[in-house]
Amino acid sequence: MRSLAVFAAVLCALALPALADHPMTKLRVEVKSDSGKPVDRASVIVRFVKSHSVIKLGKGILSHWEMRTNQDGVAKIPSVPQGKIQIQVIAKGYQTFGQTFDVTEEEKTIEVKLNPPQPQYSAHQ
Repeated sequence: MRSLAVFAAVLCALALPALADHPMTKLRVEVKSDSGKPVDRASVIVRFVKSHSVIKLGKGILSHWEMRTNQDGVAKIPSVPQGKIQIQVIAKGYQTFGQTFDVTEEEKTIEVKLNPPQPQYSAHQ
């Protein structure tokens, strides 16, 4: 009976590292203007919102990234946990973009189209 308990403890100890590994995604965000031109130096903020895994993320896993796009309008984000992520893009001369995406692939490219700013509206004359 005791050997069965020892075997179960060893089996659990071996299974825990496998459960701790979260599926990750390499993320690429392409930012373009409404005319299709790449937007360089746009701030891309990625926040991890919710995992598909029942296991909680540990303190060692990063859940917030901030980057800028290159001349081609591309920001390459290192591996993010699969699940729901929120992407916000801020660029001078454009409306701020924000949306939540569900990421389930090993590699994903998200295309973001930025619109020009809307005219200001005032209720005062």
